[in-house]
Amino acid sequence: MRRPTISDLARASGVSVATVDRVLNARHRVREETARRVYDAAQSIGYHAVGLIKQRVFEDLPQYRLAFLLQKPMQPFYQSFVREIETAARAVTSARIQTQIDFPSASTPAAIVEKLKALGARNQAVALVAPDYPAVTTAIEELKDKGIPVFSLLSDFASGVRNAYVGVNNRKVGRTAAWTIARTTRGPGKIACFVGSHRFHGHELREIGFRSYFRENAPEFDVVDTLINLDTPEITHEATLTLLQKHPDLVGLYVCGGGMEGAISAFREEGVGGKIVLVVNELTPDSKAGLADDIVAMAIGTPLPALCKELMILMTGAIENGETAVPGQLFLPFDIHISENI
Repeated sequence: MRRPTISDLARASGVSVATVDRVLNARHRVREETARRVYDAAQSIGYHAVGLIKQRVFEDLPQYRLAFLLQKPMQPFYQSFVREIETAARAVTSARIQTQIDFPSASTPAAIVEKLKALGARNQAVALVAPDYPAVTTAIEELKDKGIPVFSLLSDFASGVRNAYVGVNNRKVGRTAAWTIARTTRGPGKIACFVGSHRFHGHELREIGFRSYFRENAPEFDVVDTLINLDTPEITHEATLTLLQKHPDLVGLYVCGGGMEGAISAFREEGVGGKIVLVVNELTPDSKAGLADDIVAMAIGTPLPALCKELMILMTGAIENGETAVPGQLFLPFDIHISENI
């Protein structure tokens, strides 16, 4: 393929060749929105001088280094999370955002603290998904003492220490899952739920909301003891098969955290899709296929594009203006996915 020319770039960005020339050579000031459009187009068509355009577009803007510590890099949900963080960072027009995205080797306090300290040493603000451990809280206190704001994502932790929680209202998520099961089952029977770990505050809140709905509004259902699946498909698969064997009157299952792939595969193997109501979290290739096959009744999703956009605003605001500019928590409306709207 031939190398894109300045004319190709002008067409791709919807401006004149003269405007592109002004962006490239900084002859006259170009509106920030226009310069950004030229830069985005240069990236999309592989224009050879994209580095120069980036320098021209962003040279007068402040630069911020933002770090993100996520979980389970091989899970499709977290892979989507990485992409949305990068997309949101590129979309910021008021600053140059450099992102560093990392993952702990395990969900243990030591592994998380090690990564947290390393990220805090190289960045101006940190956001992370983590269980709620005292050691993590102590590490966050140390970062805050150094003037580095810290944000909890998806599942809250270090309440009163971290700058803000950003995610969905997990108690409402749990109650929504319970409402769905209670309203769509074939009749009263046993109900079960899995959590990844009670150290994940978000999972615990979902379980609390789930149980409280049945206790208040559908006491004719019997919610059995909660099972721990460590967010792994393998454990979830075996636990689901055991659950189906132990409770032939099971009518509903909610997977509060990760590992839903195991429940979906177990339902598929046992041929109980559509007979037992299964509610999971997040729209991934597996849950989407489960919805299409009538195995999954509902997937409750985190609005990642909106979350990452808000996160950029909060993190840069905390760097620029300090803690007073940041709310204690920001709840985003969650997405509801069923077979008819995927």
